Amino acid sequence: MGKNTHTLNLTFSFLTNFDYNQNMKPVYFLSNSPKINNIVKGFTLTRSLFVSSLLIGERYTGKKSLVKMLFPNTIEVDASNKEELLFALEKHDEIIIYNFEKLTNFEDIDFENRRIIAIANRIENSKKIEKKFAFIYHMPSLKEREDLELLIEYFQDKIQKELMLDYPIDLDSNLLDLSNNIKSLKASIYKKLITKTLSSDEIEEILFEYLYEHIDGNNAYRENLGLFERPLIQAGLKKYKSQLKLSSILGLNRNTLRKKIQEHELD
Repeated sequence: MGKNTHTLNLTFSFLTNFDYNQNMKPVYFLSNSPKINNIVKGFTLTRSLFVSSLLIGERYTGKKSLVKMLFPNTIEVDASNKEELLFALEKHDEIIIYNFEKLTNFEDIDFENRRIIAIANRIENSKKIEKKFAFIYHMPSLKEREDLELLIEYFQDKIQKELMLDYPIDLDSNLLDLSNNIKSLKASIYKKLITKTLSSDEIEEILFEYLYEHIDGNNAYRENLGLFERPLIQAGLKKYKSQLKLSSILGLNRNTLRKKIQEHELD
């Protein structure tokens, strides 16, 4: 981490399509990934042909943004609305169909002499799909992208400006959440940055609000002790890499510390 915005702008390829229609904003897609560059090349080579193409990939990987960048004036149709789709096919010879996996009996729909760009989060009936589409592209998840570190730096820089944090903050990219691609990545960057800026008074206030809402029962002290004890021991183990050293730092007997580590399942 730690690159400034100027460096990031030079390192990344900002794939952009400026649409001068005043009612539409320019579409941007941020990438320095050879896998995505190959998808762009494929679509670019066939954009003048009446062929059907399919882009498959996990949710929140930017499939729709990428397609809109390449085909900014093309009508979009949700495949879950079959009536609307059939009407669009009658009226237009170039269509973007998103949520394609929701379309049942797609093999009965005539794609001939049309430029169809379909987008799907997942796909079944691969043999039927291969017969229907001339070109099939696979959008990489964030875990598969070669430019992930740069992408993290870019979003961190942008989010820090939003939060008005104008000083360097190191984030461990291994602790960021990629399970839901860009959506979870951005959310986890927000959380990590906010967590790193909290003062002890603010942490105490958060604990107070949480405990005020949840404290109850007959054994609340022991039930909520882990809110403090577990992260304290976990952080100590990560920082000092030694139970012996940590027992000294915490002022605990080694056997007591070992028991607490087992109790909180921190082995």
